[in-house]
Amino acid sequence: MPPHLTIHLPALGATLRQGAKNLLESTVVPLGLFYLLLTFVSFDGGIIAALSWSVLALGRRIVLRQPIPAILVLTTVLLVARTALGLATGSVFLYFLQPTLQNFLIAFVMIASLPFGRPFIAKLADDFCAFPAAFSEHPRVVQIFRRLSLLWAVVFLTNGVTTLWILARESVGNFLLVSTAGTWSIVGLAIVVSLWWFRRVLRGEGIHLRWGAQAPAAVAV
Repeated sequence: MPPHLTIHLPALGATLRQGAKNLLESTVVPLGLFYLLLTFVSFDGGIIAALSWSVLALGRRIVLRQPIPAILVLTTVLLVARTALGLATGSVFLYFLQPTLQNFLIAFVMIASLPFGRPFIAKLADDFCAFPAAFSEHPRVVQIFRRLSLLWAVVFLTNGVTTLWILARESVGNFLLVSTAGTWSIVGLAIVVSLWWFRRVLRGEGIHLRWGAQAPAAVAV
């Protein structure tokens, strides 16, 4: 029988707020600014506003020496490339083609990171919940992160194929509405499956998560 291990994590409410903040900062706000300025100003204004927000958010964290979420770095780098392409071509289709194709890139990164000690998905998980080292380095935890990497690679491949098909058929407004709803539905389902799978594996190893500790710590019993 595996030894019992309890992992103390921050309060669940604080973890959810932190995750929501990172998603708003890196994804929701730039998309909202783009669509707002696209509608009332111009295409160029929309893409510049989206990029400006992400660069300022990244710069603020650097100046204040705050932790920089991996998702913010990823979206900012991709936004730089998208903005350069959008300004050079003036094509809304090409501007949205790049983030559609980036689903395939992220899927590749997920798979390519498997041989390393910490898969890329484990680094993304840190943006939403800082796990203690004793937990992250546990062999079974590393193994489940690798399996979850394969799951999320499939999710991003599916999302890429779906959004590419919608982009080729719909207007910009409909594309944003349908693709955003579809993407978050797929991602939401994948999150539920991931959490269920994650907790199931941990229970089998005698590892329990306890929310609400004042500071992350690992306590063997």
